[in-house]
Amino acid sequence: MVKFLKTARQAYEARQETRKEMRKNTGGKNRIRRFLYGGMAFSALACCALLLTGLLYSGNGRAMPFGLQNPHDRGNAEKQAEQQSRAVAAAADGNWGLSFQQEGSAPIGNATPEYLAKFQAYYIGAGDPKAKKIYLTFDAGYENGVTEKLLDVLKEEKVPAAFFVVGNFIEENPQIIQRMEAEGHVVGNHTMHHPDMSAIADEADFQKELAELEAAYQKVTGKAMKKFYRPPQGKYSEENLTQANKLGYTTVFWSLAYVDWLQDRQPTREEALNLLNKRIHPQAIVLLHSTSKTNGEILKELIEGWKARGYTFCSIAELGTRKL
Repeated sequence: MVKFLKTARQAYEARQETRKEMRKNTGGKNRIRRFLYGGMAFSALACCALLLTGLLYSGNGRAMPFGLQNPHDRGNAEKQAEQQSRAVAAAADGNWGLSFQQEGSAPIGNATPEYLAKFQAYYIGAGDPKAKKIYLTFDAGYENGVTEKLLDVLKEEKVPAAFFVVGNFIEENPQIIQRMEAEGHVVGNHTMHHPDMSAIADEADFQKELAELEAAYQKVTGKAMKKFYRPPQGKYSEENLTQANKLGYTTVFWSLAYVDWLQDRQPTREEALNLLNKRIHPQAIVLLHSTSKTNGEILKELIEGWKARGYTFCSIAELGTRKL
């Protein structure tokens, strides 16, 4: 009996050792399997990431929105044109934006000239699309010593311009407003407080923003403000365009602008001239900021260069009396 129990005990211990060895081997195999499966999963994710990158980015390294074809894929040119057309038609509300297709040609806006004309609104001049006309405009949110330099150049070059101002600019700089008016420039309505006008649905509130600025202008100049309106930050809605039109305003967007409003990151003279000269085009409505030190430095050279290329400068007052 003792011998039997001893033998049984030995057999049990032998089985336990066998199980340990099997578990050790199995664990190793499982680790190998986990490594292989993990590698396969990582590879699959990497492939998906590469595929997604290919869908989102064009050949020039710039992000492409979903649903638009790579512009370098000439085989899909017609499909791309159709998609762009739908995108333009769908963008009646939002932020004003431009797409430059070719140097020296007018950009595509996120609303067409024909659509805007229904509301007496413009982003390029009216009439002959090949007419080498420029409408020079400035947004004036505050004064930092640049505006009068701009006015000096405009006077010297005999160029009319428009200045879209806000309430604090009129209140703090009445003498500059008086000079603008006396020298034949249009002083346009950029609203009293520079809010997001697309967020204002109430017609009375919308009108109040414009009417308060009109009153401030008349107090300083003794004259009625001309009815030209530019939505702050280019934010607009179809309802806003309708409201402005009902109030007798011509809404003025733009077809050429650049990032010139950041005081701590002003473009160099060379950067500004290069970009503006490449993108100028017939019937351009140019937007510059009167707070830009760079604009104060380049304006004379810019105007003279555009004149040398055959461009003439026109007042936006023309736009208020003409239809497309």
